[in-house]
Amino acid sequence: MTEPKQDAGLRRNVMSGAELAAQAIASIAPSAVIAFTAAAIFAGAGNGTMLSFLLATIVILCIGWCVVVFARRNASAGSLYTYVAKGLGPLGAYLAGIALLIGCWGIAAGSLGGAVSYSADLLAGFGLPTTSLAAHSTLAIVLGGLATLFTIRGIRLSARVSLVLELLSIAIILVLLVAALASSGERAWSPAQFSLDGVPFQGVASGMVLGILGFVGFSSADALGREAKNPYRAIPRAVMWSAALVGLLYLFSAYTQIAVLGDDLATVASPLQALTERTGMPDWFTAVLNFGVAASFFAVVVAPLNVIGRIVYVMGKEGVVHEALGRTHETHLTPHRVLLIFGPAAIVLDVILLGLNVTPMDIVVWVDTWGTYGYMVAYALVAAACMRYVRQQNLPKRLVDSCALVAIIAMSYVFFANVWPTPDYPLNVMPYLFLACMLIALIWYGWLKQNHPHVIKRIGETETDVLSGVG
Repeated sequence: MTEPKQDAGLRRNVMSGAELAAQAIASIAPSAVIAFTAAAIFAGAGNGTMLSFLLATIVILCIGWCVVVFARRNASAGSLYTYVAKGLGPLGAYLAGIALLIGCWGIAAGSLGGAVSYSADLLAGFGLPTTSLAAHSTLAIVLGGLATLFTIRGIRLSARVSLVLELLSIAIILVLLVAALASSGERAWSPAQFSLDGVPFQGVASGMVLGILGFVGFSSADALGREAKNPYRAIPRAVMWSAALVGLLYLFSAYTQIAVLGDDLATVASPLQALTERTGMPDWFTAVLNFGVAASFFAVVVAPLNVIGRIVYVMGKEGVVHEALGRTHETHLTPHRVLLIFGPAAIVLDVILLGLNVTPMDIVVWVDTWGTYGYMVAYALVAAACMRYVRQQNLPKRLVDSCALVAIIAMSYVFFANVWPTPDYPLNVMPYLFLACMLIALIWYGWLKQNHPHVIKRIGETETDVLSGVG
């Protein structure tokens, strides 16, 4: 007897705990963060760089704990959108959902620029011309198209692609870091990094902001309640362990870069390339390194698209957006219509910016910054919702209030630190562009409330542990 196609698709898409962690880690893209963030923090924090990363990790774990409170009792495709509804109602859920969509799409589109940049460097190492607008645009189309295809074909496929690429990237960088320490002799021990003497605490605080930004997307596994095997245990573990392991990786990479490069870390254009040269790695390792960072950027294009697809799918089921977006692919049972909008939209944005002579790495900085504001708002809202939720449900607080307050204060500080002192153009307009997008979304909410009040009542209340509605 032939089993129903939908049941077969459900079994194909059931994900293990490792695959959930892969989704979370791929969304963070630690390899891409390692390549630049430690140097940026060191410029202001000096030997307090590790402290900045440590504080950032603590803040992220506090946010993660708030997410876990919901994830242990709710398995849905709606991610923070669904969670916030249970504590702050429809408006809070809607704001969190829109903010998270901005965050996910901004990180995906921005990281596509990083994938283009390092893929071009990789191809250039083999003598291929990749500096022209046509070459960069072609890479954006090919890489963005592949990312969209993987997400449509199935969450397990895209998660496994992300897992393999990110593990390869991390392995390559760890080989470099260990080799750099092993070859540095007495400099391998850097006691000054464990002392607070002379550490500029303002620089540490500013560095913590950059460190927090290096974790955005860590909770993305919470959107996979439908696909996860034993989601009430697997998703909380994936969220917390991915954040903790990436935090340790950041601490080790920061220690090694400072110990080996010293004050040069603040001035080198590419810290990992400088480590390669300082360590005396063979010439071919540069190509391997470029591949690793390009793979990391590509993985972080794929992972946020998975989250976008599932949040918009839930919104489609509830009538917040057109109902056609609340339906799935007949064979793969993925929200293909959503992905065929947001994936190509990321490609179009990057190609337009490339046509305006914006470099691929500037695309990363500009678009990722805009997207990061979305994550900050979503994280602050889920923390506030968690405080109210545990009271409504008479649940044990167990650090909830402390973690939520740390999360809200930290997100508020991060937002403020990105607005004041006023950064250079165009980063100075990014917060206002984000607020404009949120305002447009609020206008749509007001229209729905006026004309379709039944939709407002359903926001965030649809339990979607199965992506139903094929077509």
